[in-house]
Amino acid sequence: MDGWYAYSFIALILFGLQRFLYKVSAEEKCDTTVTTFAFMGTVTCIGTILFFAASEPVDNIPFLVFISMVNSMSFFTGTWMTIESLKHIPASTAMPLIRLSTVLVVIYGIFFFGDRPSPAQAAGIALAMAVIMIIAWSPSQQGSYRGKQLRGIAFAMTALVAGSVAAISSAYAALYVNKLAFIALSYFMGMLFSVGIKGTGGSTRVEGSAKKALTIGLCIGIINFAGFYALLQALARGPLSIIIPFTGLYFVVAVLLSAAIYGEKMSMGRVTALILTILAVIIMRF
Repeated sequence: MDGWYAYSFIALILFGLQRFLYKVSAEEKCDTTVTTFAFMGTVTCIGTILFFAASEPVDNIPFLVFISMVNSMSFFTGTWMTIESLKHIPASTAMPLIRLSTVLVVIYGIFFFGDRPSPAQAAGIALAMAVIMIIAWSPSQQGSYRGKQLRGIAFAMTALVAGSVAAISSAYAALYVNKLAFIALSYFMGMLFSVGIKGTGGSTRVEGSAKKALTIGLCIGIINFAGFYALLQALARGPLSIIIPFTGLYFVVAVLLSAAIYGEKMSMGRVTALILTILAVIIMRF
């Protein structure tokens, strides 16, 4: 088994658990910025400790700062928008839609990393676009989307774009900078963003307790650190346009856990979108 494949599989499982905890945060009505602050702070602490313990040299510091800034802004935005979207629409709708960031990443890999898609990958991109159409035109149980659902889809689309930028910046970091330094610096900046959002009143008042939000954020941080490090190891060993679609299967874990634990109903449109998204991500692996 290729090294990139093993690391990608580990990242897939861990990211799936992480996204399910986003759902838990939304269901418990936790303050998104508190959860995100705890999440980012946990990863920052772990990354910083391991960085100093490893005593590895840090080269190309200006680029490290730049790519960490890009990654932190995009990942923070994607995380916040994902949790907010789950407060308005089911995970079975939000997760497949957000994971279509895979399409943007594959296209970027083709033009800027010199990746050459196989016929299967081209078919996967077409299927992914079909999923967008299905979700956009799939009515709710009331027959049409209401304002709350439209807000959820808008949040999910923003998370889609932000996730694409985060994935691409991670690929550059995996190739050109110290991985532990990148993780520590990127998440430290993300933690500062969460404080800034909270300080400007960007967080809405919620019912969930701060203690619960902090606990969930801590769990997300531990899982994310392991998953993100595995992803960086994979990206350092294999092609961007294959690894990102493969690890993109993580949303299946989150959706299935949401259905099993929270009893989310799977309408025919959502089941179809889910199956097509899985198929698209799988065939883009070849």
